[in-house]
Amino acid sequence: MAFSMSSFIIVSFVLLTTMPCSSSASLSPHYYDHTCPRAQQIVKSVVAKAVAKEARMAASLLRLLFHDCFAQGCDASILLDNKTGSIVSEKGSNPNRNSARGFEVVDAIKSALEEACPQTVSCADILVIAARDSVVLTGGPNWEVPLGRRDSRTASISESNNGIPAPNNTFQTILNKWQQVGLDLTDLVSLSGCHSIGLVRCTSFRQRLYNQSGNGQPDAALDDAYADRLRTNCPKSGGDNNLFPLDYVTPRRFDNYYFKNILVSKGILNSDQVLFTKSKASADLVKKYAESNQVFFQQFTKSMINMANISPLTGSKGEVRKNCRRVN
Repeated sequence: MAFSMSSFIIVSFVLLTTMPCSSSASLSPHYYDHTCPRAQQIVKSVVAKAVAKEARMAASLLRLLFHDCFAQGCDASILLDNKTGSIVSEKGSNPNRNSARGFEVVDAIKSALEEACPQTVSCADILVIAARDSVVLTGGPNWEVPLGRRDSRTASISESNNGIPAPNNTFQTILNKWQQVGLDLTDLVSLSGCHSIGLVRCTSFRQRLYNQSGNGQPDAALDDAYADRLRTNCPKSGGDNNLFPLDYVTPRRFDNYYFKNILVSKGILNSDQVLFTKSKASADLVKKYAESNQVFFQQFTKSMINMANISPLTGSKGEVRKNCRRVN
């Protein structure tokens, strides 16, 4: 799918803004300029092929980064498989089980990078670059990604279970989880715009259709006609894995229709709609991004850099894995 370059907004950051739980000074867009100059080109090539083969993969790779960063930081811990006696994989957590995907694409990227530059580019940086490329390939903004993260030797299924916001969380719970990793309300709202692309399972929003508050009634904040449309393939029981676009208007294009949908009560997830119904400050941001794709893109790139700067391992911490699924 081709998009005009004029729609891209290039945002360059050589050094990151300081965050409470980060080591931003060690990260730079030029980190691999001498040790693996084709690193980003290699990542982009593999991601482009994967997205061309399956459009949904762009959202899957973007989601992998989110779910990695919200559990012990942006350290590629989400990629580790189970290892008896030492590692309980985050892939088995409630937010990731039967839904996190794209691991084979990461494997392919790592394989290509190991051939070009053995044990140089970290899996953590692969996730960050692949997420950026996924946004660009679907029509979203481009930005320089600060690099230099290293990979963890551990995983935390408990942090994955408890730290990643859930679709049915209250607004305050969601905001608290973002603040716990050093992000703020602006980051929360702008990065929720990732739901401009991708698909969601029936089980993630069923309660809104049938029993939002435990009284057998649908969510009053959900448009009636839209709810009827969703019920046709999301019954009261069964069909848990039936898939629906997060943005029903432009499901494969990264844009601000996600926010426009929320304004007319057509945010599919509870965590989407509460951005407009439970906080005036949040609602004002939803309106702002709905009014201007450019304003949304500008803040989105800043917030993506903020998120990718959550507790990175740098210097001598961690390692550069040879295989993203296991420690060296």
